[in-house]
Formats: sequence, C-alpha cells, structure tokens
Amino acid sequence: MSPRIRQWLLLLLLSAVFGGFFEWLRFPAALLLGPMLAGIVIAGRGAELKVHPGAFRVAQAVIGCMIARNIPPSIGGELLRIWPVCVATVAAVIAAASVLGWLLARWRVLPGTTAIWGSSPGAAMTMMIMAEAYGADVRLVAFMQFLRVVMVTAAASLVARLWVANVGAPPAIVWFPHLDWAAFAETLAVAALAGLAARWVRIPAGNLLLPMMVSAAMQGMGWLAITLPPWLLAATYALLGWSIGLSFTRAILLHAARALPKVAAATLVLMVVCGGFAALLVPLAGVDPLTAYLATSPGGVDSVAIIAASSNIDVPFVMAMQTIRLLAIILTGPSIARFIAARVGAAA
Repeated sequence: MSPRIRQWLLLLLLSAVFGGFFEWLRFPAALLLGPMLAGIVIAGRGAELKVHPGAFRVAQAVIGCMIARNIPPSIGGELLRIWPVCVATVAAVIAAASVLGWLLARWRVLPGTTAIWGSSPGAAMTMMIMAEAYGADVRLVAFMQFLRVVMVTAAASLVARLWVANVGAPPAIVWFPHLDWAAFAETLAVAALAGLAARWVRIPAGNLLLPMMVSAAMQGMGWLAITLPPWLLAATYALLGWSIGLSFTRAILLHAARALPKVAAATLVLMVVCGGFAALLVPLAGVDPLTAYLATSPGGVDSVAIIAASSNIDVPFVMAMQTIRLLAIILTGPSIARFIAARVGAAA
C-alpha cells in the first residue's frame, strides 16, 4: 500500500472518529468540524493531500442547493424590508476588520502589511494574491485567513450547540432514506449545470451562489423539489472540511508558530466585535440572537451555511447577510486593503 493511500485512509479514520465525537456532543455541523480537524492533524504531520478542485466545486454546488432548500419564496420581500439594516451591519463588519488590520500593521504585530490582508473577513484568495504584490508574507496571510475560518466555524458551532442545549434530543439520522430518484436526479442536474455556468459567468463565489439562486428560484416556482439525502450531505461536508483543514500545511504551521498567539488574539477580537454587532442586530432586524450571531459571523459563507442549516434559526436571513458581505468584500475589500497598506507603508 502506497504512503499516499495510507494517508487518505488515516484521514478517513480520523474524520469518522472526530465527526462521531462531535455528533455525540450534538454539535451542529459535526460532520464538517470532524473532517476539518482531521485535515489539520494530517497536514500537520507533513502529509501533502489536497481535495481535487473539481470535487470542491461539486461540494459547493451541493451546499448551494442545500441552502436553497431552506429559502422560502418570501425572502425577497423580507430583504427589501430590512435592507438598510443589512447594509449597515455589513459595512460595520468590514470597517471593524479594516481598522483591526490597520492597528496590527501600525503596531508591527506582524511584519509589513501582512495583518491588513490577513484581517479581511472573506475573499481569502483575492487578498493572498494582492498581498504578495505589496510585499506581505503570503504564508502568514494564508495562515490568518485559514485560522479565522477554523476559529469562527468552531465558535459558531459551539454557540449554536449551547443555544439549543435545552432542546430535546434530535431525531436519529436516517442515512439511506427512501429516495424520489427523479427529484434527486433533477437536483443533481441543476447543481451540476449551475456549477458549470458559474465557471463561465465568473461571479464571486459562483460555485456556491449560482446553484443556490437557481435552485431556490426553481423551487419557488414549483419546478424543482430539492432532494439531498443525508449520505450525500455528509460526503459534501467532509470535502469542505478537508479543503479547509488540509490548507494548514506543515510549512505554514511551522512558519506561523511564533505568530499564532497574536493572530489568534486578533481573530478573537474581530469575533467579539462582530458579536457586538449581532447584539445590535437583534432589536433592529427583529431576529433571534443565534440568527444574528451567525449572520454577522466573519467566517466562510459555506461553513456558516452548514451550521445554520443544522440549527433552528432564520436561515434565509443568515445567508442573505453572509452573501451581501461576501460580495461587498470582493468588490471593495482589495481597494480598502490597498489604501490602508499604502498609508501604513508611507508612515513606516
């Protein structure tokens, strides 16, 4: 047996163990957290495993359909009603992240302008590419971005778990239920075609957002009954968890070891600030605290979507807020970071 196969088998085993443990603790998104932690362990041991880009795109498309299944036709009217609150909250989160990055750069917590690019609450790949052009340490930027996703995902899952702690035990999962094979095939076809279209249209996070929008529209018009069995969702969550966890390569971990306390502290500050915005969002938008927390959580939109779908909250509101922020960061984030980086460089 080749070493690579042994590494994949160990990854599967650890994913099952960690995922089963989180399921026993009744954590939301346990099947995401388990593989993510397993990926970090395997990558830290020096394994060079990667999730194939095609498999990752398929996973995102399936998650998009999973989100759409929870979106009611009334979501458009609801967003129009609260759009000023949504826009203000998204702007506040981006502003807080920008100020934090500026302070970290001014105080020389991290070398050069690294903290500015690493503090962005989203658009990780865009920030990494631009960071290199400004002479920042791309490895530390990548570490900050990936660590933020892991910390936010773990914290959001923990908060969701504590929030529903007094609710009765969840029903047992039927992994292989009776399927409407026609509806299942139609769901997969929509996910595949929308995912392929996303590569041509090239909209931000299109692999997730386009399948979500198309399948939600078709469901609302009665043209599609979104059918996703638990075994498929479990495999999808595992792929996403591995893609995050395996990004923590040994080289990145070793390089960032000394900066870990500072980076973790900065991420924690951003999470606390976003939690404060969530507290304001509860009375302003009329949502429950857990919905507000997940809506303002500065993590990956796909990770938050899985946690939201596993909790008894307003999923459409959470996804609307997360999507708006993602688009805003992609459209304005690089310009904001470039502006701050130039000012910090000039003041150095």
